Amino acid sequence: MAAHLRTLVYPVGDLDGARALFRALLGVEPHVDEAHWTGFRTADGQEVGLDPHGHDSGLTGPVPYWHVDDLPATLAALLSAGAEAVRDVRDVGGGKLVATVQDADGNLVGLVQDPPGTGPAAA
Repeated sequence: MAAHLRTLVYPVGDLDGARALFRALLGVEPHVDEAHWTGFRTADGQEVGLDPHGHDSGLTGPVPYWHVDDLPATLAALLSAGAEAVRDVRDVGGGKLVATVQDADGNLVGLVQDPPGTGPAAA
């Protein structure tokens, strides 16, 4: 079971300010720029997401999202290893699945399964 850390999601209260900061930091324009989500992708494929509703969902800081081939199997393995489910598997559009767990210390771990034909294997 291979996992690749490719996505970091930041909960933000000031989406406009966060957009400006990450434009300056990453040197790229967002590839998605909506009221509910802004996403930046760097030349090496790193995804940085800004979630203006993240604090409402209980996020207190950035969440690393690990891209996996089989999200349900990975989630089951993490739960068996002692993780606690925070947000169950859900489709966020186009067949992209996400879920979130936390470890015993409360650290959040996000999981992403890209739709077939996309993601690191398709690159």
